Amino acid sequence: MVNTGIPKHYTTSPSSFSGTPSLTINREAALDVDSSNAFEGPEKLLEVWFSSSPHDLGNCSTPRGLKAVPSEIWKTMLDLVNCKVLSIVESDDVDAYLLSESSMFVFPHKMILKTCGTTTLLCGLPRILEVATLFGGYPQSPAPSVRGITIAAAPYRVFYSRKNFLFPDRQRGPHRSWRDEVSTLDKLFRGGSAYMIGKMNGEHWYLYLTEPNTVLTPPVSPAGSEHGTEIKVLHMPAIAQGTKDLIDCEDEDETLEILMTDLDEENAKQFYLDHASAVAEDQHYLSKRSHQDFVDVFSNTSSDTGEIISDEEEGFPEELTTEGHALGTIVSDCCGLSNVYPKEKYSESRIDAYLFTPCGFSANGVVPAPEGSKGTHYFTVHVTPEPGSSYASFETNVPANQKGRETAEILDHVVSIFKPGRFSVTLFEAKPAVNERLGSPNFDSMYEMRAMERKAAFRSAKTDCVKGYRRVDRIVHDLDGYDLVFRYFERNDWKGGAPRIGEKSF
Repeated sequence: MVNTGIPKHYTTSPSSFSGTPSLTINREAALDVDSSNAFEGPEKLLEVWFSSSPHDLGNCSTPRGLKAVPSEIWKTMLDLVNCKVLSIVESDDVDAYLLSESSMFVFPHKMILKTCGTTTLLCGLPRILEVATLFGGYPQSPAPSVRGITIAAAPYRVFYSRKNFLFPDRQRGPHRSWRDEVSTLDKLFRGGSAYMIGKMNGEHWYLYLTEPNTVLTPPVSPAGSEHGTEIKVLHMPAIAQGTKDLIDCEDEDETLEILMTDLDEENAKQFYLDHASAVAEDQHYLSKRSHQDFVDVFSNTSSDTGEIISDEEEGFPEELTTEGHALGTIVSDCCGLSNVYPKEKYSESRIDAYLFTPCGFSANGVVPAPEGSKGTHYFTVHVTPEPGSSYASFETNVPANQKGRETAEILDHVVSIFKPGRFSVTLFEAKPAVNERLGSPNFDSMYEMRAMERKAAFRSAKTDCVKGYRRVDRIVHDLDGYDLVFRYFERNDWKGGAPRIGEKSF
């Protein structure tokens, strides 16, 4: 159930008119935001689980888990990442933070942090482990040998991923290369696995993940030596490993990511402040004229002296001429993002959007499960529209088999908004938890496995076809507890040349 209460320090914006729940806006942080420096669109994505389900937090001492952590504490962690909180949408199941560089989502059992530009996301990870035990109630363990923390909570699982950077030489800290990022993660966790998926000389995607019940790397002794994780390059589908690898993960856990570059220039104009303000002005005066057709004209357009006041003299709302949530909401509605999860199918969904100066756009969506189901899911959108480095991303964990829209429908809708020259799609799905039925005399593991494979193949075939595009790559991998499908598409009429390779060493 989404909390629809409005806090006392709420600041009016069109987001409130669309029913955004518990929206808290950080005006001070918004003043310092300038998208002209956000040259690196592709984001770094971190997902840290401290238990396998929001319904079973294990030995956590608080029933709210990570949601018990005050927002001010999360802000201190984000200072290490070099980004600020713009606004927060709260609900019973998840708190959605809109950031100056992308987004953060906090559930009781996990948190997701996604940042773009030259942010130093992995610099905040040790602090996340510390916060989880100090404020989130998770059991404490000796901290790995990293600066700044002495205790930490051992996570259940950790996932870190990103697309190849457009400008890798401009990154800072541990993000100068994938090898440096893997080394940073290895200093925190034992048994991690690192992958590069896709063409080394083309579009590719990096992934690091840990095994269930992750073990923290113990403090290094003077005689100890570091053991680095081997980076695995995935090009061909892996062989299924059978039911022994099927583990219990959160029900219906899946993540869809659409990462788009070389956006159509006409479509990209929607995400510039000047264009959005002009659209808002037209809508504003059109709405006023339409309203005047049904009201007392003199009582609404006359001054105290009886003089007629024109639309121009009444003025245009200032919030529709400057960056912020007001224009963000206009853009979200006009470009079609508000209809990715339409109200007629997702009546309780809410969107918090922000438009930057002179261009750039971010939005978080909170999507409660349909009636009779538990949980609240999210989607997030980020756009850097500048020619030469244009980029847009869409990410969601709304289950495809939830009553509503299928993955193929979401993909077609999002791609039609931006019309990118090329894009990659990653679908990360938890394997069905069949191990609980292995002991049942009526359980036919081979039959069920084949049935699931047929169902997955049918869904996959629909996602392989996007109108106006050709699929260049499709790579499937069987990971510990998850299935991963990576696809890369190019527009049929696109003549933009070879993809930017990114960092030279892996």
